[in-house]
Amino acid sequence: MQDLFENISSKNKEKLLKLLRSSTITYTKGVNILSNVNRDNFIGIVTEGCLQIIINDYNGNNILLEEIGENGLFGNFMSAINSEECSCITKEKAKVTYIDYENITKPNIIKTDFYIIFIKNLLKILGEQLTSKNERIEILTKRSIRDKLLEYFKLLSQKKGSKTFTLPFTFIELANYLSVDRCAMTRELKYLKNEGFIKIVGKKVYLLY
Repeated sequence: MQDLFENISSKNKEKLLKLLRSSTITYTKGVNILSNVNRDNFIGIVTEGCLQIIINDYNGNNILLEEIGENGLFGNFMSAINSEECSCITKEKAKVTYIDYENITKPNIIKTDFYIIFIKNLLKILGEQLTSKNERIEILTKRSIRDKLLEYFKLLSQKKGSKTFTLPFTFIELANYLSVDRCAMTRELKYLKNEGFIKIVGKKVYLLY
């Protein structure tokens, strides 16, 4: 993931964060960070750790919308966090820097040399996240659990440049990410292994086709 402050010196980064009136909070594992945050008009930067954006449907099921790792961004204009059914849970100890979106367009910041670099980095990250969301949509449009699994495995294989890769999720999280029943997914994985499509060792997947 692109670093929001790439090509900005540590000194200028410090100046920029001060001009943006940012604040940084450290969280322990398993905390819903949205419970104490105004959900309107902010950008959150994950500077350490990992977050998961989860929505709870009317049946009480948790659906994993996205996972945000180090240098990832989230906020109301790039993530579906405005709904009260949505949670943002720390997967591990995490540190998040918050910036009020309105502060980004203040004249005293725009005049600085490193502002253009900051905006370019921001646009690159938003582009990466848009690509990731489109990939997710492509997976979810597949009708069967098998097709969703194979499409997801193909995507991971392409990104890794190898037919061997490690799942970024637990299998429970994978079922939530694919929006499928976990037991049904487990059965389909067993069929794929028995039919010689894949081999799984722990969280490592080998594509055999």
